[in-house]
Amino acid sequence: MTDFLAAAQTDPAAPVDFDWAAFWAMWGVPIRILAIVVVAVLLRVALHFMIRRVVDQVVNGIKRKQNVDDTQALIASPLQAVRVVQRTRTLGSVLNNVVTVLIAGVALVLVLGELHFDVVAIVGAASVVGAGLAFGAQNIVKDLLNGIFMVAEDQLGVGDVVDVGPATGVVEAVGIRVTQIRDVNGVLWFVRNGEILRVGNMSQGWTRVVIDLAVPYEADVDTVQAAMLKAATDMAALPKWGRSMIDAPEVWGLQSIAEEHVVIRIVSKTRSSERDNVDRELRSRLKKATDELGITLPSLSSVVLTGFDGASSVQGARPPQTVPTPHVRPTKGKRS
Repeated sequence: MTDFLAAAQTDPAAPVDFDWAAFWAMWGVPIRILAIVVVAVLLRVALHFMIRRVVDQVVNGIKRKQNVDDTQALIASPLQAVRVVQRTRTLGSVLNNVVTVLIAGVALVLVLGELHFDVVAIVGAASVVGAGLAFGAQNIVKDLLNGIFMVAEDQLGVGDVVDVGPATGVVEAVGIRVTQIRDVNGVLWFVRNGEILRVGNMSQGWTRVVIDLAVPYEADVDTVQAAMLKAATDMAALPKWGRSMIDAPEVWGLQSIAEEHVVIRIVSKTRSSERDNVDRELRSRLKKATDELGITLPSLSSVVLTGFDGASSVQGARPPQTVPTPHVRPTKGKRS
């Protein structure tokens, strides 16, 4: 490089052979490091674009199939379509995080190699340090593994309404270590995946509205039950509520008898996302139905079944439907 500069200064018109060996000896390492960084950034952008493209294709395909323009409109569509959208977006978020971590790790190792660090020794030392810090880092490993299993087993997804113990609300993002949940007050909770011991998902499948109606002791129970069932059935017959109430309402009958009132329970199976709306509207209609009967309600409350009461009431007042076991009669003259 010195000879090249000296020759250029003495005789600018003289042909000079460029010393590529000297050039690469001086600038080869920075150029290779820059190339590694640029390739890593481009690869990350390309993979994120591919993941986003696949997610958009799946979501838009479902929207076109259900003939809707907004994901919220899928509430009126089959529940499986909503679940596919939520699960696709969750997997896309997790894949973006995994791609970023892997590409950054590989790029860092390559850059250290270009700087003539002993990568093998560094990895070995890191392994020793990692073994020494295993007890301290076990929470991080627990968070990562628990996050992967939650997504793989479809325990929750972006857009789900969940109760994870520390927080209850709508899932906004699922990371490989932290899940973000927005509660009803607008507070954004960052919950470590390793701290989630149980997940109560209120967005998968269906839910049930359970209302206990307390009526005066002297009221005619049969008349009240008929009025309650009619009010709920008329509500389910309306197109606005028929999409939300996925099964016929049921009156489960008397739940308790007190000195001054009796409690009658009515239930309705609804879509998970519409539970609160159906609950409020049904209580309003029950109030109007009892007013027409001239009955003053001591209380009208919504309850959540728990424990053995909830477990035994999953199928409601109807017994579970089972498939009978076929019975083959033995042929005469033959012994089994």
